[in-house]
Amino acid sequence: MNDKVFVFDTTLRDGEQAPGNQLNMVEKIEVAKALELLGVDIIEAGFPISSPGDFDSVVQISKAVTNPVICGLTRAIQQDIDVAVEALQYAKRPRIHTGIGVSPYHVISKLNSNYDEIIERGVAAVKYAKKFVEDIEFYCEDAGRSDNEYLARVVEAVIAAGATVVNIPDTTGYCLPHEYGAKIKYLMEHVPNIHKAILSTHCHNDLGMATANTMSGVINGARQIEVTINGVGERAGNTALEEVVMAIKSHKLGVHTGIVTPQLLQTSRLIQRLMNSPVQANKAIVGKNAFAHSSGIHQDGVLKNRENYEIIDPKDVGVDESSIVLTARSGRAALRHRLVLIGYSIDGEELDKTYQEFLRLADIKKEVNDSDLHVLMRKEKHEEKRAIKLESLQVVCGKSMIPSATVSLRINGEVKSETAMGDGPVDASYNAVKKLIPHTVRLQEFVIQGFNNGSDDFGKVNVQISCNNSVYYGFGADTDIVTASVEALIDAVNTIG
Repeated sequence: MNDKVFVFDTTLRDGEQAPGNQLNMVEKIEVAKALELLGVDIIEAGFPISSPGDFDSVVQISKAVTNPVICGLTRAIQQDIDVAVEALQYAKRPRIHTGIGVSPYHVISKLNSNYDEIIERGVAAVKYAKKFVEDIEFYCEDAGRSDNEYLARVVEAVIAAGATVVNIPDTTGYCLPHEYGAKIKYLMEHVPNIHKAILSTHCHNDLGMATANTMSGVINGARQIEVTINGVGERAGNTALEEVVMAIKSHKLGVHTGIVTPQLLQTSRLIQRLMNSPVQANKAIVGKNAFAHSSGIHQDGVLKNRENYEIIDPKDVGVDESSIVLTARSGRAALRHRLVLIGYSIDGEELDKTYQEFLRLADIKKEVNDSDLHVLMRKEKHEEKRAIKLESLQVVCGKSMIPSATVSLRINGEVKSETAMGDGPVDASYNAVKKLIPHTVRLQEFVIQGFNNGSDDFGKVNVQISCNNSVYYGFGADTDIVTASVEALIDAVNTIG
């Protein structure tokens, strides 16, 4: 059996059927070129008879790419096939994808037909398409809910008529993995001429099992997978290309694809942007958390050996490196690792002390970033040699009331407190500090740096003060902007000789 699994990408046909996923012609060509660069074997470029736009998509994509087979979808109707043939005239390697429903729901309810007539119509469509194009794929719509014995009859008949690929869709996402795998296995074992064609999977994700069903199909003999980037598609979507490709690459199944996997993340982001369809953070392979670790135990394990908690090398899918996300659940090893990366080397008691300050900050913020760590290390570095330290700050302010602040400072080891009022919470706090410090100072400049990462980010304040005809500068940072302002003033005062 062939050990190559062909990748049939239907992002531009089935994927675009989802509400909001529609692309213009320029965008479709951009996607097609990205898919070619990714190494997909077949691009399903559209359903030519469905609209002038889809017809033109097949024409323009046929002109734009060289290596992949270009496929046009049809029903088992001569007019559909005629239009597809015309649309595919510029394709270097054209394929017509025709077919019909084979489940009881489709045969009886949708098509108002009978089982023998369905086979006749399928055979006629394949023979007609074969007059124009050598590469013919036949889809057995809703095969997931069809009787295996009848399905085998259909598959045998269309292969005999000239089909080179037979698609076994789980159109409604109904199958369980063992059921879908058994269906592929049954066909491999009970269709006498199965060696003359390739069986293809086409699974939908209505029950969240599209990837599992596709893998089960491959394990049992399917050698083409029909997929979309990020799993986009109508209803709950299609099988995600990146998931199946990396599952095949990660396991020793004796099969492989031709996908250039380091292009996966870039292609995923292109589809997210063009279709305005971002993936969830925990999406396998391409989600922003796919290679991120925040648990202390996991971080320690990954730092010791990536394979402790990662089965895929991030670089294999286009991610530069694993991400150690610092949160309140992170341990000392992760903190030290990140500090070393940004230029700080600490250990022992110094690390323990910094870790406690880090935890206090992490309890306030969702994540602690590199900028936060720089601030934290600056505060730690200066804390020991500061003669004046902020012990506590309480501010009362609001509409129709005069702001007041109570400040407690530790000055040369002794804690002193004062309360003052002002034009605002910062002014009131500064007035209280001025009552406590042994210097007469005047504020000359006060600058708040913008918040970049949301309301829980550090507020950063720079101040310039004057004392005895000299100028002094201070810096403060805190998740509370008033506290940051007071810290900046105290930092400046501490530099006065």
